[in-house]
Amino acid sequence: MSEPLTVTLSVNGRDVTRTVPSHTTLLAWLRDHASIYDPKPGCGEGVCGACTVLVDGEPVSGCLVLAAQVDGAEVRTLSGLSRGVELTSLQRAFLERGAAQCGFCTPGMLMVATALLEEGRPLDRDEIRDAIHGNLCRCTGYQGIVSAIADVAGGGEGDGR
Repeated sequence: MSEPLTVTLSVNGRDVTRTVPSHTTLLAWLRDHASIYDPKPGCGEGVCGACTVLVDGEPVSGCLVLAAQVDGAEVRTLSGLSRGVELTSLQRAFLERGAAQCGFCTPGMLMVATALLEEGRPLDRDEIRDAIHGNLCRCTGYQGIVSAIADVAGGGEGDGR
């Protein structure tokens, strides 16, 4: 039995404090204790990217990080990207390019893409592919995803094939 710990995080701009067992992952903390459901449980091994969130601006696999390790951090999830019903330009590009099909990988993909775009530097398609390599998608074939990110980064060139 693990010792309970009190963990406070700024989640999507709101401070949340919960007391949880010390072995609680960030993903479990978000879903089970803070009612944030957009990071998805997938492989549980940090391979699929479905649980990717931003911790202090950096993408992390929520299934691999203990909540106590990031105590005091700022965490952003998909629900923290848009303002109300207004989508971000990245979310709109995902819709326009068919980059969100079943939607299971979409939250993690959007978080990785957000971190990449927030670097504020020019991106080519190879850099985009490299950045999303840890996020698995079984539906889209990745072309729509890469094109959507390239569109927002200013490098959209047709279908990019």
